[in-house]
Amino acid sequence: PIATKAKVPMIVTSAATSIITEKSPFIVRTSFTLPQVTVPVAEWAAQNGIKKVVTLVTDYAPGIDAETTFKKTFTAAGGEILAELRVPLKNPDFAPFLQRVADAKPDAVFVFVPSGVGSIFMKQFIERGLAKSGIRLIATGDVTDDDILNSMGDGALGVVTSHHYSAAHPSAKNKEFVAAFKKASGMRPNFFGVGGYDAMHLIYEALKKTNGSTDGEALVNAMKGMAWESPRGPMSIDPETRD
Repeated sequence: PIATKAKVPMIVTSAATSIITEKSPFIVRTSFTLPQVTVPVAEWAAQNGIKKVVTLVTDYAPGIDAETTFKKTFTAAGGEILAELRVPLKNPDFAPFLQRVADAKPDAVFVFVPSGVGSIFMKQFIERGLAKSGIRLIATGDVTDDDILNSMGDGALGVVTSHHYSAAHPSAKNKEFVAAFKKASGMRPNFFGVGGYDAMHLIYEALKKTNGSTDGEALVNAMKGMAWESPRGPMSIDPETRD
């Protein structure tokens, strides 16, 4: 409501719930949506011998988005969802949920948890013996966030995730971005980093198109349909949804 009333562009650099841009005509998103990154891993699962899956997601809007999208895509390709588990957002203890996964004996468990929680989940997944039980772990890339991947150890080997950014993306632009990011911060960039970087690019290029005018409607109109080469690959803003 504040962005709408003030007529000021609101750039979303990380949040991924589908409905966000519908809340104001002044919202433009440079991050991603959960369906964008969930559909590919659901398709991959169906094409790689995975027939039965348990979904395990954090119980808030992005998690529900991921669960709904995975179920729709996977079942349409002939897969079966054995159970849909939702974990509380606060103080997540995955143990009882992982026990239910083990009892269901799926081919794989599909997981969405907020960025930063992936290492906690992975630790418990290994401790409960699921990593050695033959149950595959497939997920959105939040689970294997570039920023925390090193701390996960060998438990992350064999996990298959789908996301819109990886620090390992081999383009020249990304190699340059990763090197500059590491030099500036001592860290490896993750999807939050690239979402912010692309937001700055979008604002800068929109201001060039408006000849420096900061009129809100003019800026949003300049952003609609804009396309460029991002460190993550070719990127564009949908003129209809501003995603």
